[in-house]
Amino acid sequence: MFVPFPEQAALSEPAARGVSYHVRSMSDAVQNKIDALREKIRHHERLYYVLDQPAISDAKYDDLVRELQRLEAEHPNLITPDSPTQRVGGKPKEGFAKVAHSRPMLSIDNVTSEEELRDWDRRVRSLAGDKAPNSSQVSYVCEFKMDGLSMALQYHAAPDGSSHLARGLTRGNGTIGEDVTTNVRTIRSVPLSIPAATLRKAHVPSTFEVRGEIVMPLAAFRKANEEREAQGLEPAANPRNYAAGTIRTLQPNIVAQRRLDFYAYFLLTESGEDLLPEQAEALDALTAIGFRVNPHREAMTSIDKVLAFVEKAETTRNSLGYEIDGVVIKVNSAQVQRRLGYTGRAPRWAVAYKFTARAGITQVEDIRVQVGRTGKLTPVAVLTPVSIGGTTVSRATLHNADQLERLGLLIGDYVKVERGGDVIPKVVEVVMDAEYPRGHKKFHFPTHCPDCNSEIVRTEGEVDYRCVNVDCPARLTGSLLHFASRGVMNIEGLGEAVVAQLLERKLVRSIADLYTLTDADLAQLQHEVVTRDKKTGEEKTRTQALVGPRERTDLLAEIEASKKVPLNRVLYGLGIRFVGERTAQLLAEEFGSMEALMAASLEDLERVNEVGPRVSQAIREFFDEEKNRALVRKLEKAGLTFTAEKRKKTSQLEGLTFVLTGTLPHLSREDAKARIESAGGRVSGSVSKKTNYVVAGEDAGSKLDKARELGVQVIDEARLLEVLATST
Repeated sequence: MFVPFPEQAALSEPAARGVSYHVRSMSDAVQNKIDALREKIRHHERLYYVLDQPAISDAKYDDLVRELQRLEAEHPNLITPDSPTQRVGGKPKEGFAKVAHSRPMLSIDNVTSEEELRDWDRRVRSLAGDKAPNSSQVSYVCEFKMDGLSMALQYHAAPDGSSHLARGLTRGNGTIGEDVTTNVRTIRSVPLSIPAATLRKAHVPSTFEVRGEIVMPLAAFRKANEEREAQGLEPAANPRNYAAGTIRTLQPNIVAQRRLDFYAYFLLTESGEDLLPEQAEALDALTAIGFRVNPHREAMTSIDKVLAFVEKAETTRNSLGYEIDGVVIKVNSAQVQRRLGYTGRAPRWAVAYKFTARAGITQVEDIRVQVGRTGKLTPVAVLTPVSIGGTTVSRATLHNADQLERLGLLIGDYVKVERGGDVIPKVVEVVMDAEYPRGHKKFHFPTHCPDCNSEIVRTEGEVDYRCVNVDCPARLTGSLLHFASRGVMNIEGLGEAVVAQLLERKLVRSIADLYTLTDADLAQLQHEVVTRDKKTGEEKTRTQALVGPRERTDLLAEIEASKKVPLNRVLYGLGIRFVGERTAQLLAEEFGSMEALMAASLEDLERVNEVGPRVSQAIREFFDEEKNRALVRKLEKAGLTFTAEKRKKTSQLEGLTFVLTGTLPHLSREDAKARIESAGGRVSGSVSKKTNYVVAGEDAGSKLDKARELGVQVIDEARLLEVLATST
């Protein structure tokens, strides 16, 4: 029986109804506001991630998301699984569940020449009962063959007729895939839900399956490699492998940080049958219901037109923002596809025309050193110009000293060079053939930076030589942009164009010089604007200020405000190798001042939680460089925050690291993690020598084996509760 609160019981019946109505009205108003925000965010996600047509700035988009997060935090009962805030959910378990596909995800046979493609066309027409080479009975759809990994997305109907993402499966062995739904949800070009009205308009049912390709755009791949190099890691070999590794990581937040894209190309029923009569119709329907579909596609009946499409695609591939390695040609009619059927491993109704490898042989005239944004010295081969894939190549990366040793490369050698669309061309091998004579001179790395003359550092156990002077001219553009970025010093308005001109005009030679800039300095920055006369069509070029008076005032105010940014962000802004946002926070809390950190020994540094030998060595290398110490003194003189409140030890678990593995009898992973962290401990996802305890439950995985191998103490849930009890 329901017993009302006293206040409610005292109300008259009409008044009680009024309260109920008022509460319901407020609830409805919040729900309406949340619904409108979600719809607006989804609209802008589609414009940005699917159509490449952003209509608002990143800052305004972030504001919309933050407002939605605020409302959902205040009203958690209104959170839905398809809300834009729910893309990054909980971690998957230690591994991915295996799930059978609705129909096999088969590979496609390849052809590499016009003759092979024409032979395939003749076989298709013969099996389809069409003897004419260019008749309209058999038509094809040509699509770019994207160099990614295949994915199947299953959507299920909701009670209101809309459709919601239910599952994402990798190709696996073609018959059984891995369930990576948690990771797929983080990809912004994958719709989490599709409105019923949109589905009806496109004649698509609420339950269906989409197959397509997950790719990593080249810009995202380059950025990821820059970050890997900054962390002292080897750059990834190619976007496809990096995307594949990303989608199978057990940390969805990492997947969310790396911008992956999903391009759809099959629309199937729940049981795996073709949903529409033609492939061309399916691609149009996928576009209509909100999926990203490659715009480079065309339906045609003539094999001659197919060959023309292939030729055009090969010349276009270098200008795309992603990798393609060929063209896929599919029979357009689903009925004809069924008639043609399959071989043991591939459909007879589809083939991939693979492009020829982009490679050439040329001579190494010299080897020079290039200093990157992170200070890494990369040897670059200066080549006798050679045409590869329609582009003249005169330089190729040699990566590092170890690669030079593996190649056995001498200046004057002839080498095989391959060119990918994502990175500078690379030397694959030295040509050992009597036709090509060997070189004559071995290359040695310089002892001092070729740009700033600072002494070069090579840490024991690492492959790279580095310049650690953060104000090295070769590093300065990247250093300034990192220093000014959001989450570091947050100097809005200090973008690439402004930084480029500040350096070009020598108004800034160091990060510290930002704090001496004046309005007159910024007024010198100019750029050219091209206008066209509406009547004559004549183009005119004029010079105007790059930064207007109001923008100059705002930028100087932003620079001044950055002086109040806390010490941990100043440390992060210095660009010390391996010192990211969290490590900078730990260092600031441990040492309390820049002065104490600069004086810290390797042993002092390694006592900080999460700081190991490589990180401590990198910190010491940075502060041992006199030019870096001079920079720090200038920043101190400029008035930046150089002190922080030292963290006090509040618990016996302070500084202890735990790793959770398996299923605990009574505590969920989230509960155990929350209890450990509230007691001052830290929960890590991997086992290392610095791990203090591994908490093992039922079905504990490889982490338990690793703990035993390293001699880390293993405890169960009961012992964990005892440890937690003694810490309070």
